[in-house]
Amino acid sequence: MKFKLLFFLTILFFVNTQAQNYIFGKVTSEDSSEIPDVTVINIRTDERTTTNRDGHFMVSGRAGDELRFVKSGYDRLVKKISRENIESPINATLERTTILIPEVEIRQGITEDLKIDAKNLNRPKKVEKLVKDIDNYISQKSDPRILAAKPGEFVQPKGQGFSIGKVKNKWDDIDLGSYLKTALGEEYFTDLKIEKSQIDHFISYVLAGGFERKTILKYGFCSDADLYRFQRFVLTRISSYRAPQTQR
Repeated sequence: MKFKLLFFLTILFFVNTQAQNYIFGKVTSEDSSEIPDVTVINIRTDERTTTNRDGHFMVSGRAGDELRFVKSGYDRLVKKISRENIESPINATLERTTILIPEVEIRQGITEDLKIDAKNLNRPKKVEKLVKDIDNYISQKSDPRILAAKPGEFVQPKGQGFSIGKVKNKWDDIDLGSYLKTALGEEYFTDLKIEKSQIDHFISYVLAGGFERKTILKYGFCSDADLYRFQRFVLTRISSYRAPQTQR
């Protein structure tokens, strides 16, 4: 009887420790503002979800799991789930990524000493003369005889001109793919189990799947909203990309 009771308690303890629960939480910024579209990844199960517009999320997990929080423009955060987090929501605070400001050259100010200020603030006379000569040269009109055809030289007749067609986009898919790879970082793709050597191929696969990018290519500009839209589109294509070639 004691053996059966011990066996039952052991099974109950194992089931309780291995039980899968749902973890609820909220992601905010340093100023307590809700952050939407944050990717939340359970590192153990590779299950992932995104926060809603109020910063809330739900993902399955258990005590001891680690959750990774990823969003462009913010430092990545990893939090370990405790038993208390199973019973109550978990709060995560993301810090904005530090942006280095380019170095600014500070010129020497006025010292109120006429000789020193004249030397520091005024250009040398030779430089002034050269700049003036160049300005005068540019302002002069060229002699028409310089551009006239030489005797016996064929001259293309002037017509009404012709249309050169539509103006080309500032970007193509290669430019966009390079930007996406740089903006999201290689770690974003390796977290999706995409090998570094396959990142470019995967981006091309996602774009070929119907990702709307007409405006991006036209103006050569990808906004944060476009990045979030691309990340959501990636989640719809990752499964088919991992499938065998015959199943795509």
